[in-house]
Amino acid sequence: MAREIADLVVVGAGTVGGWASYFARRSGAKKVVVLERDLIGQGASSRAAGVVRAQGGTPATVKLGQWSVDFYNRQRDELGTDSGFRELGYIILAVTRRDVGEGLARVAMQREAGLDVRWVDAGEAVRLNPSLAETGHRGGSYVATDGCIDPQRNVRAYSLAMQRTNVDLRERTSFLGLRLSGGRVTGVRTPDSVIATERVLLTGGPTLRAVGKLIGVRIPVGGARHQVVVTEPHEAFQVERLPMVFDIGAGVYWRLEEDGLLWGMSNPQETPGPSREIDWPYLRKMERRLNRLVPATKGLGIRKAWAATIEYTPDHFPILGPAIATDGTELRGTTIASACGHGMMWGPAVAKAAADLALKGRTDLVDVGDFGLGRFDEQGRSPFIDPIALPFPVSPDD
Repeated sequence: MAREIADLVVVGAGTVGGWASYFARRSGAKKVVVLERDLIGQGASSRAAGVVRAQGGTPATVKLGQWSVDFYNRQRDELGTDSGFRELGYIILAVTRRDVGEGLARVAMQREAGLDVRWVDAGEAVRLNPSLAETGHRGGSYVATDGCIDPQRNVRAYSLAMQRTNVDLRERTSFLGLRLSGGRVTGVRTPDSVIATERVLLTGGPTLRAVGKLIGVRIPVGGARHQVVVTEPHEAFQVERLPMVFDIGAGVYWRLEEDGLLWGMSNPQETPGPSREIDWPYLRKMERRLNRLVPATKGLGIRKAWAATIEYTPDHFPILGPAIATDGTELRGTTIASACGHGMMWGPAVAKAAADLALKGRTDLVDVGDFGLGRFDEQGRSPFIDPIALPFPVSPDD
């Protein structure tokens, strides 16, 4: 039997793995194989809320957001299909005086990074989004070009992109480990064979921690329940454009969806791990908060609700860089990539940077110096923190 050889093997066919395989082919990799334990996009990629923003908490994440928004906007011309991006605008809401102080400092940083962002007071926030209550908040930062995508349409878009560039997708095929020689990867083991390769990209969302264990690499990625709700229709939401809103203090966000409102949240107090069901008491608690800020939602029925497991890192930043074994040695030729629960928001940019790193060992898209595994200590702690993130648990689950 002839030995199979690939220029790149990608583990995971979620948003990051899917788009990375497409970018790798566009960058000249001749044979790209993608291994997916289940079916393409079956995890969080098809269950996300689809919010996309360039309002990052650091200059690097601003860049990731800007690049992703630009990519979503040019998809139709580049691919002949798209992820359904809608420009709605986004208000990151300030409720307390502390929110205002932190928000104004964040706006100054974002403007320095080249983002067209401005601070709006409570009155202007209500004019931009008439469904907002007139009281109970202090305005917030606003970017007109932020928006949302359709998560399932996004899975379709990268699936078609993979097909059109002849990416070799292998569903229901598990990654079992690496073959190494002299500290460098030489192959990938699957249940069926060993694929000879000198380049491997490990993605995997909430399962990335388990993937790392297979090769002796500690990847501090956890999984946490994230809940999303879509209300029944209301005339307040039957409009073409209404800015999305993130109540950053409470960790609840909302946007237009199907003539109603889609809103989502995560509970930082619950035990990390895979989600199995909806937490109705916490959902109702957040619903009461939403009712105060968006009066039209009071008494609205729920059209649908779901829970999904999404990944997070202790500092809420992505992971982009080489695999480092527990003894501190680098597994040459092996790259780690995770958008840490921001797959729709940063996914395309993280995927492009990951493909660059896997193929060339560097990327011009963003400075990834602080995104590597080396930032974590032995307990998985990081010296950084993204100030704009859902309130996930502090430490990944073991």
